[in-house]
Amino acid sequence: MTVTKLYSELADWWPLMSAPADYAEEAAFYFDTMGKAVSSPIETMLELGAGGGNNAFHMKHRVKSLVLTDLSDGMLAHSRSINAECEHHVGDMRTVRLNSEFDAVFVHDAVSYMTSEADLAQAIATAFVHCKPGGVALFAPDHVRENFTPGTDCGGHDGVTRALRYLEWSWDPDPNDTVCTTDYTYVLRESDGTIKVVHDRHIEGLYPRDTWLRLFRKAGFEPRVVAFDHSELEPGSYELFVCVKPG
Repeated sequence: MTVTKLYSELADWWPLMSAPADYAEEAAFYFDTMGKAVSSPIETMLELGAGGGNNAFHMKHRVKSLVLTDLSDGMLAHSRSINAECEHHVGDMRTVRLNSEFDAVFVHDAVSYMTSEADLAQAIATAFVHCKPGGVALFAPDHVRENFTPGTDCGGHDGVTRALRYLEWSWDPDPNDTVCTTDYTYVLRESDGTIKVVHDRHIEGLYPRDTWLRLFRKAGFEPRVVAFDHSELEPGSYELFVCVKPG
């Protein structure tokens, strides 16, 4: 798994790429969807691949305990600054083991960086071993093969002294393999007005729906597909996987 510039040398710029306020609607949908899948209230939660903690910023108020892990300590530094009350661990979602079980395990778009079935199976196994019997895991990949469409997006934010804008371009160089490409161009403006332009290529896993469901079942989960309902997205364009661990 390649470490991209955004999560390593450019991690310091993350808050200007993506702000917590951008995540309020989707974080509520994720948490509500997990809550509907189980019979008991969700009180403890683990997020694998938490990044800068923007989803956690909204979810932490709905649980008694929220533990966050990510491969990038630079990204977790941002999460610590906005989620100081949460426990943080640097760890790879394929191999991290905390020796604890949680009512819910949340895996956002970081799961998209699992570029082989073996990597994806390991991440799913991590979620399974950290999920309590009768608990739920939710996986939110950027795409599945059936609903992938090439596209572009843009955004960014102004800070107190610096600013960032980005262009995002997702495409699939080879429809016969299990990866797609998202190219980012970042325009970084320093406090003195200096501009730097950086290209960053992200290679992401792109698997058919049946592959996801097969790997969930192999791990021991009982999975189902849920359409992602968001005001900024076309209905049916994204989907989530909600997985219950048998009690």
